[in-house]
Amino acid sequence: MEPSVAVIGCGQWGKNLVRNFSALGALRVICDTDHAKLAAFKEQYPRVGTTSSYQEVLLDPAVQAVVIATPAAAHSEHVRAAIEAGKDVFVEKPLALSLSKGRVLVALAEKNNRILMVGHLLRYHPGIQKLKELVDDGHLGKIQYVYSNRLNLGMFRTEENILWSFAPHDISVMLHLLEERPCRVQAQGGNYLHPERADVTVTTLQFPSGVTGHIFVSWLHPYKEQKLVVVGDRGMAVFDDVAKERKLTIYRHGVEWKGRVPVPRREDAEDVPFAVEEPLRAECSHFLNCLATRERPWTDGAEGLAVLEVLEACEQSLDGKGEARPPAQEPVKRPYFAHETAVIDQPCEIGEGTKIWHFSHVMKNSRIGKRCNIGQNVVISPDVILGNNVKVQNNISIYTGVILEDDVFCGPSMVFTNVINPRSHIIRRDEYMRTLVKTGASLGANCTIVCGVSIGQYAFIGAGAVVVKDVPDFALLVGNPGRVIGWMCMCGNRIDFEGDNGTGSCRACKHAYLKVDQVVRPIGEMEPSGATR
Repeated sequence: MEPSVAVIGCGQWGKNLVRNFSALGALRVICDTDHAKLAAFKEQYPRVGTTSSYQEVLLDPAVQAVVIATPAAAHSEHVRAAIEAGKDVFVEKPLALSLSKGRVLVALAEKNNRILMVGHLLRYHPGIQKLKELVDDGHLGKIQYVYSNRLNLGMFRTEENILWSFAPHDISVMLHLLEERPCRVQAQGGNYLHPERADVTVTTLQFPSGVTGHIFVSWLHPYKEQKLVVVGDRGMAVFDDVAKERKLTIYRHGVEWKGRVPVPRREDAEDVPFAVEEPLRAECSHFLNCLATRERPWTDGAEGLAVLEVLEACEQSLDGKGEARPPAQEPVKRPYFAHETAVIDQPCEIGEGTKIWHFSHVMKNSRIGKRCNIGQNVVISPDVILGNNVKVQNNISIYTGVILEDDVFCGPSMVFTNVINPRSHIIRRDEYMRTLVKTGASLGANCTIVCGVSIGQYAFIGAGAVVVKDVPDFALLVGNPGRVIGWMCMCGNRIDFEGDNGTGSCRACKHAYLKVDQVVRPIGEMEPSGATR
């Protein structure tokens, strides 16, 4: 079955989308709230359905995809509704008016296996495609800087400023030509027609490779100009989208040094021919091909997000009166949760299902297992190892040299040390001592573990106790200095023994234990819950 689309929004730009999708034989429905426009379109395209109801379009099973050309402020909601209705989407730029909303849309499209394409038109211009070939083939040499002017009088917007209206095209092309994202963005602008909407902006982009980009956009300019200049050390290319002829030219200008003074050497411009095709027709054809093949569009959701990252950094720089800002990067999907106030240094390992709460700090080269719970205001120092299902309550510092095996519980504000004789004026990093807390042990609130000891399996350290020597498996230790006063079951209840040696059982779960010369072992295997296997 041939792809069929509905065009949503048929104003200044939407009418061009209607024309192209109709010419490509894919237009099924035209949707707009202006009934006079719909009547005119019905007369021009009598075989195409018309409606003022977006919901009606979404419920039409014959519509495979929607093409959204509504005002930018409505893009996010219209894209979301279409994807949730099972439709593929082509949305005009920008994808959304915030990076966070854009990320939600891209994730939703991925989850529902829907095609999401953003209308960054210049990517489909044959002149830009030819320019990309020149850059990739080295005809311009090492790229030094790129700048663009997108200027006009009018096309005023009330929903978004000039940056969000004009600059997406130029940002998209720069990212495409350079194949890298900027590391710093700086923008300045002027608000002349509306106190909260910039009408003119000048943006500087710094790229990791050393390339600088400049973007000048304005809708308060006496004439229309759409020009992109790429400067390399072997040539300069000019793409002039307004020119009727010679849209793409190369200048082989150079610089010669005479008497230690740079002197420009000028050459005539070289015309660069390329195939002539309406860019919008090429863009619409590409979308239909993606619908048929299920291939990713050139300007997919990820590319749309890359542009939004730069736009949002520009907006922040404008609000900060020209202060340089780094673009926000797409957050890395991770198998654990970390509160936004937590600090996670890299590299480190954090297992699936672990949760790290407010104001905690995980330092580099530490290893945290699965399903751990790290409370508030916890510091985990470099090279610390935590097993699976470890619970660390609030206000604890776990210092280098500490190893916690599986199922260890650390009560609130308990203390580890890692040096036996600390002095502020003496560096003792080479003297850190190892502390091992074995599987299932519980360390009570406010207890202190002096470094260099081993705490046995399922041992129980009472609140406020001070541990100064090794603790046996299953021991109950209290006091300062700590002393063993009894024995604890894996389930966390006392074991009653009849004498110094012999058998005993847990008061709660009744599991049996054997004690010989202060060494306690369970009789038979047990689950940590206390239930016998």
